[in-house]
Amino acid sequence: MMETTNLQAFVKVAETGSFSAAASQLFLTQPAISKRIKQLESQLDSKLLDRHGKQIQLTQTGQALLPRARQILQDIENTRQQISDLEGNPMGSFRMATSHHIGLHHLPPILRAFTALYPDVNLDLNFMDSEQACKLVESNELDLAVVTLPFESSHKLKLTPIWNDRLIIICAADHPLVNVNSPTLVDLVKYPAVLPSHGTFTREAIERALKGIREELIINLETNYLETIKMMASVGLGWSILPQSMLDDGLYHLQIPAFQSSRKLGIVLNKNRSQSKAVTAMLELIDEVKD
Repeated sequence: MMETTNLQAFVKVAETGSFSAAASQLFLTQPAISKRIKQLESQLDSKLLDRHGKQIQLTQTGQALLPRARQILQDIENTRQQISDLEGNPMGSFRMATSHHIGLHHLPPILRAFTALYPDVNLDLNFMDSEQACKLVESNELDLAVVTLPFESSHKLKLTPIWNDRLIIICAADHPLVNVNSPTLVDLVKYPAVLPSHGTFTREAIERALKGIREELIINLETNYLETIKMMASVGLGWSILPQSMLDDGLYHLQIPAFQSSRKLGIVLNKNRSQSKAVTAMLELIDEVKD
């Protein structure tokens, strides 16, 4: 019978590409990780990993085992959680991801309430890009994500909008665009822009709103971090498009009637995953602040 601890070690090595990183995340020594991998290879009578210097690659057997190992570990965790839920109050742990923007501007009161109401729950909160979070929810590596929602998603995901985040055009108070009478979208192409990275859900919302512009934009900088974009725009490196909630005295709201854009922020769940009482409790708190 395969030990779950051996499967955990294998999955962590496969995900991190490193024995030392896997050992650190599992609070074990590197020799202990190596021993567990060898035990698993012995049980399966097949090599799972190939080492090429510092690089680690999965063998064909390892590639076949990885999704099955993840599913086995998830099934065990789900069973433990269901048994725990039968005993009453939410407890145990769950993995949640959010973006830096949502974590800064929307989640603090929700997290404060959750930790006060459910002190026995261990919340493993991770900050990451919305696009990555959606992929990890789909692969069952996260229980839920609170992120910018995509316009289109995998059939495996359930998307629940919570906040409508209006996007506005901003620039520094001394930017040349401020002095343009009745500015239009065409005026934007005359000056450099600082925008969210291409391929992000926010950038897609922006591109949809700017699709009427035929000329190519001059883009000085792209980044996933909205606070960085805000700083760059405030010092005059370019105009940008950001959530209205980020507008302050250091920025000028350039009002162009033809520009109307927003993005949906909300919850991402895997449709095929049963939710523990702890996750359900978090979902209920988030739903209470729904726009």
